[in-house]
Amino acid sequence: MKYTPTDVGGVMIVDIEPERDDRGFQTRLFCAEEFAEYGLLSAVAQTHLAYNYARGTLRGIHRQVPPNAEAKLVRCTRGAIVAVAVDVRPESSNYGNHVMVQLSADNRRALFLPPFVAHGFQTLADNTEVLYHVSRVCDGDEEQGFRWDDPEFGIEWPLPVSVISEQDANWPLLASVGRVAS
Repeated sequence: MKYTPTDVGGVMIVDIEPERDDRGFQTRLFCAEEFAEYGLLSAVAQTHLAYNYARGTLRGIHRQVPPNAEAKLVRCTRGAIVAVAVDVRPESSNYGNHVMVQLSADNRRALFLPPFVAHGFQTLADNTEVLYHVSRVCDGDEEQGFRWDDPEFGIEWPLPVSVISEQDANWPLLASVGRVAS
């Protein structure tokens, strides 16, 4: 696998390196030992699947609240998304910054997010499926969210939002939450 750091500390793009032959190809999608070599959390406690009916669907922006650290490895297995990682770690020099990466079934790219970095995504195609591994068991009571259109983040979503949950539409702005310790 190929690991590419982003402008948000600890957020890493993970690309596969397929071995091809006449049958097609084979590749690793995850390797705990390699992740550890790159300083990435390598425990997987749960795997989630998010299926999205419509292009323009927006999910997020969420993270687990301190002290419940949760790392994520996000991959799009059908269709395409733009995944966003937002640095809301108060001690970070990148606080409030984000990185946006296109993940698709075609590019087979994944995005690793370290603990306490918030995550969201928007679908670029109908019937999109997103798979993500998390490093700890999730509890909805431990979730914190931020508005998808928070001007402090400056995220330019590629499509108008066609579907969003009431909860995601009504998360608070970062400024009203303040810097929550990681």
